[in-house]
Amino acid sequence: MSTFPWLTVIGALPLAGALAVVAIPGTSPARAAVPAAGGDDDAAPDTGGAWAAGLGGEDTGAAEPGETGVQRAGVSRDTLAKWVALGFSLATLVLTIAMAVQFSPSGARYQFTQTYEWIPQFGVHYAVGVDGIALVLIGMTAVLIPVVILASWHDADPDSIGDRAPRRSVKTYFALVLVLETLVIGVFAATDVFLFYVFFEAMLIPMYFMIGSFGVGQRQYAAVKFLLYSLLGGLLMLVAVIALYVYSTHGGTRPGTFLLVPLTHLVLSPVAQKWMFLGFFIAFAIKAPLWPFHTWLPDAATAAQPGTAVLLVGVLDKVGTFGMLRYCLELFPSASRYFTPLVIVLSVVGVLYAAVVAVGQADLKRLVAYTSISHFGLITLGVFALTSESQSGATLYMVNHGFATGALFLIVGFMIVRRRSQRIADYGGVQKVAPVLAGLFLVSGLAGLSLPGLSTFVSEFLVLVGTFTRYRIAAGFATVGIILAAIYILWMYQRTMTGPVRPEVQNMPDLKARELWAVGPLIALIIFFGFYPQPLLNIINPAVRDTLSTVHSTDPVPPHPALQARCPQSQQADVSVVCATTTSARVSAVPMIPTTGSNP
Repeated sequence: MSTFPWLTVIGALPLAGALAVVAIPGTSPARAAVPAAGGDDDAAPDTGGAWAAGLGGEDTGAAEPGETGVQRAGVSRDTLAKWVALGFSLATLVLTIAMAVQFSPSGARYQFTQTYEWIPQFGVHYAVGVDGIALVLIGMTAVLIPVVILASWHDADPDSIGDRAPRRSVKTYFALVLVLETLVIGVFAATDVFLFYVFFEAMLIPMYFMIGSFGVGQRQYAAVKFLLYSLLGGLLMLVAVIALYVYSTHGGTRPGTFLLVPLTHLVLSPVAQKWMFLGFFIAFAIKAPLWPFHTWLPDAATAAQPGTAVLLVGVLDKVGTFGMLRYCLELFPSASRYFTPLVIVLSVVGVLYAAVVAVGQADLKRLVAYTSISHFGLITLGVFALTSESQSGATLYMVNHGFATGALFLIVGFMIVRRRSQRIADYGGVQKVAPVLAGLFLVSGLAGLSLPGLSTFVSEFLVLVGTFTRYRIAAGFATVGIILAAIYILWMYQRTMTGPVRPEVQNMPDLKARELWAVGPLIALIIFFGFYPQPLLNIINPAVRDTLSTVHSTDPVPPHPALQARCPQSQQADVSVVCATTTSARVSAVPMIPTTGSNP
């Protein structure tokens, strides 16, 4: 195994990029904003010049009429900041691919590990390492960051916020994106619980400013609501983290530790496990978000710029479901099994509730946000079904959801940039004037409803099959979410893309080269992993087996066909423990059933 500090370098590179962006001299002078008619974010556009206002166009650096030399210099500095941010994000992606190539699924569980004492008095370490689950999520993050930077090329420009200018400079926005990448990589790579908590809480800072300073509409309200919900969950987790450390000292008879692997072997009383499980779980349920802790997400996603919304839903929210796999299950296995029925119910309710609410949405971004809440219910369902198929599907779903919802949010953002409205009713007939945009919107939407042949189908199928083997009723209700997904996705496409061309969209331009370069890789990955998900599953499956082994959970074994006559009640119950126990001694005596038509 290579001794090169892959994770430290990959995590530090975006931070170095952020410092380089901030070090660019000068600030961005505010350019004249292009106000929306009526001063409302959802108002009709200024069709005479909206397309040329930098919202849908490219940053050419050419002088605009009436622009001073100071303003032109500011534009050049902004452009440099964008290219620097893009360059560092691409370098991070290249290093992540190089690290993934060296990962051995059949090797040690945690690879590329580094452990250094940080606060030795309290057993705190800088400890990082990845298994297959963390690796694919770091890879997903490394892919999405350059995509978001490219798609958000004009999101922080002074004329991109509608009737209100951003509170901070362009280079601040792209520096925050890179800082966020460092923190997310740290969350997925940390193998010290205290280090994980530090990254978990620090992620809130850049996202808060990205929503509150560069968002639209009720951006301050949405940013504060996001922060308060997350802080509440973080405080509950902090209590549980401290309790873990206290228990690790065994009453002060030995040094305490925050290292994950030793803590998984810590013997805890059932009551202590339950309380600490709740501290971690509520924090992760808020972050995911899982119903009923979800109410902050629609507001935050609606107020955020499209690129910020992609990072929020596609990257940050995965920390919640990742935490359930890594920390809730492994640190508190008996408590996890105790609360599994409750979590299964919450997950199924979340799938159905969010899907029904999405059907009735009139706002594009809010609709996509509710679809994500429904999908996160499926992911959580897969995590707590505690079967190898469901957990592999849930992990794969995290990755595929990031690509599919990321593409959908970005294309919705391109539409809003052109039409200057988030209302579905303000569109119509777009496919006739912008066929490429409409086609990619359809592909990403079909990925949202898990169409066979697209990546999300594989992961959703695994989740439902794995859940069905243990919780048939829950899987049956969750399957209804697929039907509802078809309704809200196809109805959204029908209302925005088909029908007569509305006068306001007659001059809408199709996707430009920069926008195609941004969304094209996501569409390609959605299609590729839809037909060939094996490379990801080969990495994920060993890590899932290790997780289930830690939780002492095994896959349900279907009853032998020859035993059905002896145990007819097994056809009516999910778990036939009594039947399996009374007949297991006679299984070996059952003769083999011939596969041909000959008599036995």
